[in-house]
Amino acid sequence: MRRWTRIVVIVVLVATGALALLWTQQRRLIYFPAPGPVPSAAAVWSGARDVVIRTADGVDLGAWFFPAAQRGPAVVVFNGNGGDRSMRAALALALRRMGLSVLLFDYRGYGGNPGRPTEEGLATDARAARDWLAAQREVDPGRLVYFGESLGGAVAVGLAVVHPPAALILRSPFTSLADVGAVHFRWLPVRHLLIDRYPSIDRIADVDAPVLVIAGDRDDIVPTGLSRRLFDAAAEPKEFVLVPGAGHNDRALLDGRQMLDAIEGFLGHTSLPGT
Repeated sequence: MRRWTRIVVIVVLVATGALALLWTQQRRLIYFPAPGPVPSAAAVWSGARDVVIRTADGVDLGAWFFPAAQRGPAVVVFNGNGGDRSMRAALALALRRMGLSVLLFDYRGYGGNPGRPTEEGLATDARAARDWLAAQREVDPGRLVYFGESLGGAVAVGLAVVHPPAALILRSPFTSLADVGAVHFRWLPVRHLLIDRYPSIDRIADVDAPVLVIAGDRDDIVPTGLSRRLFDAAAEPKEFVLVPGAGHNDRALLDGRQMLDAIEGFLGHTSLPGT
């Protein structure tokens, strides 16, 4: 009996230690920042500008601005959980060819920026990026578009509730981080352990803007079903586009023709002049 008691105690201690480790290190499993440095914007396009965005809590964020030829609508891109803004350069150039000014920026802790990423920190970064873009002379602040990629989709949804955009584009979005975690870590009590939760499913119905959701049918990071559930919870007007054969990080979901055509058509439907 004593032997079994010892075994039970050991198992409990090991399990407790594993859960404690997961609790303290969980953000390392959520955020995968490229440390930088990031090249100059001019290396991507001669007309692009390197800029610095100061957040409300005093963090300086590196960014690239791609101004359109004339004043008009603009897009701020909210990155996913990995890499840095240089990985989204092709998207920015494609959007600019549609007549849009584009802002690419890195969250705190990404691309050589100071700080560490958290849900609250990314929300603060998003507000600063939006405010900076709205203040540019090339931009009509009444025609701002938010583009959120994966985790950035949750950041964009949170911002859209507080500061409604002219249009909201979500690429591979999820219902909540807990739902994604439950898919990949079914044996762990993810819903009870998460510090950063990104509950887009609880927010999306309060977004007062046209919504476009784009998903790949071979996404093994964010299952298509989660993107579809988020779309179903959004208010009208809204559109859903499924890109066949596309996985989460495939080029088709960066600047693929079907995705770009869907974006251009969607923005045209929202009556954004210049698109």
